[in-house]
Amino acid sequence: MKAFVFPGQGAQFVGMGKDLYDNNPLAKELFEKANDILGYRITDIMFEGTDEELKQTKVTQPAVFLHSVISALCMGDAFEPKMVAGHSLGEFSALTAAGALSFEDGLKLVYARAMAMQKACEAQPSTMAAIIALPFEKIEEICSEVSKQDKGVVVPANYNCPGQLVISGNIEAIDEACAQLKAAGAKRALPLKVGGAFHSPLMQPAKDELQAAIEKIEIKAPMCPVYQNVDGKPHTDPSEIKANLIAQLTSSVRWAQSVENMIADGADDFTECGPGKALQGMIAKINNEVAAHGIG
Repeated sequence: MKAFVFPGQGAQFVGMGKDLYDNNPLAKELFEKANDILGYRITDIMFEGTDEELKQTKVTQPAVFLHSVISALCMGDAFEPKMVAGHSLGEFSALTAAGALSFEDGLKLVYARAMAMQKACEAQPSTMAAIIALPFEKIEEICSEVSKQDKGVVVPANYNCPGQLVISGNIEAIDEACAQLKAAGAKRALPLKVGGAFHSPLMQPAKDELQAAIEKIEIKAPMCPVYQNVDGKPHTDPSEIKANLIAQLTSSVRWAQSVENMIADGADDFTECGPGKALQGMIAKINNEVAAHGIG
């Protein structure tokens, strides 16, 4: 059974989408439509910009969304998902490709999300760290203990795959948690080069802002179940999808659980739509008996 998955922020690279733009009339039309919606030529940055320009959250998120969604839509009849899921930002791509969001609404929401997150990051110094080779339960326990101290909040943010969980929170709390996690046996506790504590309570101001935008748009029933980040479970009801999308910014990304549930429900062939191969690698670590590949 075919599943299609969509990557999040971090998968971007200069030149992304240029082959699609140059060789596919539908892709060119959609990219130009995106330039009009955004009010600037994001394609210039995607195709020929610098790494620094592309790494700005307000550029990265719409860029990854556009590459992912347009890649899927340009597959034509080959895009026949029985289920979809997206990692963090990728959930918006999954919902758009599956028809729950229009292309225009999906892009506008992603841009609103990016701007709201950028503001939240600037208002509260915070960060994230990848914890390698420690059970999820132990990481949860230590994060809970550190959060009870006076160093700020730290929570599990991204359950990526067995042996890899990203934590998120105030800088001092992250530093303390990393020290304790290494003492508890983590192979690595690696601070990430991000500007804020994504998928933590510190994103509440961004969540409030995004909620106002989400509540104004129409979400339709998707063509297939969407396995959402907040609970890792399949959803087709528009009101449930909307509520989960609003909750996403301050909730953990339960990616490993989503993939496990998709496999339990029959998925045995995963196609990653968008830049990079990060999700393929995670899926292989979650279950190496299923196929995971890019388009083509």
